[in-house]
Amino acid sequence: MTEDVYWILRLTIRDGQDAAFETLMGDMVAATLNESGARAYEWHRAGSEVHIFERYASAEDALIHLGNFGAHFADRFMAILKPTGQDVYGAVDEKLHKTLSALNAKFYDQVGGFSR
Repeated sequence: MTEDVYWILRLTIRDGQDAAFETLMGDMVAATLNESGARAYEWHRAGSEVHIFERYASAEDALIHLGNFGAHFADRFMAILKPTGQDVYGAVDEKLHKTLSALNAKFYDQVGGFSR
């Protein structure tokens, strides 16, 4: 088992927000690149549907990211993107669970396998 926490956040780009989406994505990727606990931060798109895969070294690192998101990007993000779901995996602690539950996240317990 690992201490990593990871999730897939599913979103839809709001009508007329394509250019704003591209700018926001670039800004958020650049900011997250500076977070030492961010192991993966990948944006994927099919039409207006967006999936963001995020992986952090620990629940504490995930909370640091969420704090940065709230301070710098949340308002802009919500104006451009509509969340449609979130699946969360890994070593989620109580504080992170509470934070992500506010976004209607679904949590999965690891029941087998390995990570290298």
